[in-house]
Amino acid sequence: MTHAYIVDALRTPTGRRKGGLAHVHAIDLGAAVLKPLVERNNIPAEDYDDVIFGCVDTIGSQAGNIARTSWLAAGLAMNVPGTTVDRQCGSSQQAVHFAAQAIMSGTQDVIAVGGVQTMTQIPISSAMLAGQPLGFSTPFAESKLWHARFGDAPVNQFYAAQRIAEHWGISRADMEVFALESHRRALAAAAEGRFDREIVAIEGLTFDETPRESSLAKMAELEPVDPTYPSITAAVSSSVCDASAAMLIVSERALKKYNLTPRARIHHVSVLGDDPIWHLRAPIPATIAALKKANLTLDDIDLVEINEAFASVVMAWLKETGYSHEKTNVNGGAIALGHPLGATGVRLMTGLLHELERTGGRYGLQTMCEGGGLANVTIIERL
Repeated sequence: MTHAYIVDALRTPTGRRKGGLAHVHAIDLGAAVLKPLVERNNIPAEDYDDVIFGCVDTIGSQAGNIARTSWLAAGLAMNVPGTTVDRQCGSSQQAVHFAAQAIMSGTQDVIAVGGVQTMTQIPISSAMLAGQPLGFSTPFAESKLWHARFGDAPVNQFYAAQRIAEHWGISRADMEVFALESHRRALAAAAEGRFDREIVAIEGLTFDETPRESSLAKMAELEPVDPTYPSITAAVSSSVCDASAAMLIVSERALKKYNLTPRARIHHVSVLGDDPIWHLRAPIPATIAALKKANLTLDDIDLVEINEAFASVVMAWLKETGYSHEKTNVNGGAIALGHPLGATGVRLMTGLLHELERTGGRYGLQTMCEGGGLANVTIIERL
């Protein structure tokens, strides 16, 4: 089987809601990572086989196949196609999987993958206004067949986050401690320059705007996002932000042709579905299944990135797997660094790759919860 290799990975800073990237058009935000990705690698733009981008809520400035339009806006070759993927929060991680599968099949050799999301301009609820319910309420109940199978149970991320917290015995105070640590790690990593190699400046912004100094006292003062879910506050939820990220994935044939040095090999890709009412629990069974398929155990995994959609999601995963928190989201997670939906998968993988290189680790595992009760898992091997 042909292997898929990661040659480069970069991202913009995460701009807080209504912050430094709020005015940047989504297409330009995508172009901001594609242009340097091509410029700093020894492959002519016209030799790329495809551009695969993740994006959620492809309406407004994010409509019109943003993978293709971002590539063109970056001034790159017109002969290169593009496609946009929506697997909810796992969209750009799935873009990596599609690229890896194309290369492993031998049908393509050079692919730019990534994701983009401007949550300031296209809030997460915008899709509902466009007739595409995201699960903040119970629109699925309008389907007779859905109702027959799942009844009136809400398909709601806040409901799921609360339910997970209660099931695994995780209190609001526990989650606030976890969230504060996410910010502490991100601020420490930024101060130490750990993000410098992975960030490309845009519009004069050179650093992540989302991590912040806080305290348990401040967190305890916050009202829940909904009285129905008393443990779920903004403090224990991922930060809304604007960002993009991109990676270059190639075949062994391309490595030789363009004299490239691979940084990692994509060792495993998989995706698993779980009960949509639990909504956010899927990373647990997905991780177990992925390790079995990859013939590895968590003892083989040096670092883990699991998206901090909510603190309870990661804390339940840690409890269930027994994996070390010290080796999980070591530079902070989405609570501090933001969750730019369609871009998050590649943002996480970019950080995972750079941290494996910094620490000398071999295997890194990435997973995240996704709308509808899904979870992708990727295992990369540093070379």
